Amino acid sequence: MVTMRARSLHPTRGLRSLSFPFCLPSFGFPFLCLLLLASTAVSLAETDPPAAKDATAYPAVDFHSKEQVAIAAEPFDTVEKCKIFQVDYLKYRFMPIRIIVTNTGDHAVSLRDARIFFISSAGDKVPAAEPEDVERRVRPKDSRGRDIPIGPIKVHTKGSASDDKIQSDFDHFEYAALAVEPHTTRTGFLFYDMEGLGDTPLRGAKLNLRELRNSDGDELFFFEIPFDKYLESRH
Repeated sequence: MVTMRARSLHPTRGLRSLSFPFCLPSFGFPFLCLLLLASTAVSLAETDPPAAKDATAYPAVDFHSKEQVAIAAEPFDTVEKCKIFQVDYLKYRFMPIRIIVTNTGDHAVSLRDARIFFISSAGDKVPAAEPEDVERRVRPKDSRGRDIPIGPIKVHTKGSASDDKIQSDFDHFEYAALAVEPHTTRTGFLFYDMEGLGDTPLRGAKLNLRELRNSDGDELFFFEIPFDKYLESRH
């Protein structure tokens, strides 16, 4: 089981600035253009997704009228949608899924102890991935380390340092709101391993959320979001 990790919401990022020497060499202008193009390419790799709407506006949603809470799931299952990330997660069989939580009630809802699983059509229960899970798929050799012979013995080196792009994506996009205040919508991504779930892992699958609590600490009835509704909306 996966418990929501206690990560603070990422502050809004401003524009990044570039500084250059006051005096440029004779090739200064072309060099400046190349730097600007490179900077643009990097910045485009980590942009924000479209602004979140009320959860009830999404096709794959579960709305509890009594508790006045709606939770939607939007898979980022195309190359075009995944351009906001620095890593091609689909290539490595990880699917980013955007979670949208709308609380229309008068009391806060806590996700501190929430369990959020991807349930395949065959009943496989997949927890949300950690950055290290993605790294092992993206850089398997680097993650294992290697043995270096030194005389009659072998010294095992540690795997290389964590992938900055993966960590940056998780820091920037991962769902991190431990509470959803009254009349508020919170959103973020969870990443799920689709390895071994076939070519159409969303077909017949659902997202299951448990152990959400109200302001009194009482557990809310579980949420179940079928992805077939999302697939039908695309036709």
